[in-house]
Amino acid sequence: MNIVEFCVSNAQHGTDIELKKLESLPELDIEVIEYGCLGNCGECFLSPYALVNGESVVAETAESLAVLVVEEIKRQQADREALDKLLDDL
Repeated sequence: MNIVEFCVSNAQHGTDIELKKLESLPELDIEVIEYGCLGNCGECFLSPYALVNGESVVAETAESLAVLVVEEIKRQQADREALDKLLDDL
């Protein structure tokens, strides 16, 4: 399960709509969670952003944020697979 978190205040950038769309992509196994505040007020005010499994992802638009979120999930998955392979080889 991939957890994507965003601040309700960041919805002013349209992040809520774009991130909720990602939940409909079953191959990525995403749960989007909306919080009142994630404690990144400066970032939240300036740009669309989200936390992907705890990692901050920032973009210029809500649409590009959704693309970057998917890329980050795939990157994290590849990292986990590489680590699993490394551990299996030990």
